Amino acid sequence: MAILITEKTRVIVQGMSGRIGQFHAEDMIKHGTNVVGGVTPGKGGSTLLGRPLFNTVREAVEATGAEASLVFVPPPFAADAIMEAADAGIKTAVCVTDGIPSQDMMKVKRFLRRYPADRKMRLVGPNCAGIISPGKGFMGIMPPHIYMPGRVGIVGRSGTLGYEAASQMKALGIGVSTSVGIGGDPINGSSFRDILELFEADPETDAVMMIGEIGGPQEAEAALYARNAMTKPVVAYIAGLSAPKGRKMGHAGAIISAFGESAQEKVEILSAAGITIAPNPSSMGETMARVLSGRRAAA
Repeated sequence: MAILITEKTRVIVQGMSGRIGQFHAEDMIKHGTNVVGGVTPGKGGSTLLGRPLFNTVREAVEATGAEASLVFVPPPFAADAIMEAADAGIKTAVCVTDGIPSQDMMKVKRFLRRYPADRKMRLVGPNCAGIISPGKGFMGIMPPHIYMPGRVGIVGRSGTLGYEAASQMKALGIGVSTSVGIGGDPINGSSFRDILELFEADPETDAVMMIGEIGGPQEAEAALYARNAMTKPVVAYIAGLSAPKGRKMGHAGAIISAFGESAQEKVEILSAAGITIAPNPSSMGETMARVLSGRRAAA
């Protein structure tokens, strides 16, 4: 079992005929992802990479039974693409696009709320690396060869730090059940807490690596959930210990604007919730190895 994507998940790619979309769609197919088609307005009826192209997401869903979509659509049109996927019945959408205006994402969030729970689409991103269940499939831009199948979940705002965590754990013989990049924008589809809930319910995930950064309240909300509801150990690394207050660092959402949003304050909140902190990025793998070893010894 894996969260969000398995080898059976029927995936479409919105913007598949673009240079970037085609490159990553080809990589997804190469590594076993069940890509069943693509969507590019005006190119319906043609094929690409041996898969049919459709003019609309609804046409793609009706023809292929697609249940997940990867969005490679430029920023001015990405919000409409996400809402189109939700309206067509897609269950999970991953949006890689960077630079979507916050006001557009506010419109997307309001749009998604109109659907009942059984029809509501789960959005991952935007501005994220995507999701991968090693050996099963992936939707995004991550390099799949660095991920080894296993029983540790990864969730992070930074795609590259997620790659680093997976690489360090692989070197120590620790594999990944699913890795989820939730994105670094101030308004995103899925929060740390949302993904922690999925990992807690997944019988094939034994522990979680959470990678946060300065800015926003999501890490604090995740700490509260982990303390009150999680039975599985969580290891966390928070980037930006030396970041000055009020200055944006990398991601659009990485700016300290309130108490609890600096890296040091987040580390204190997470530690108080019983979460083990990796002190620096080079120690993520060894910290997880130590936590897993301690859990086995206790058992």
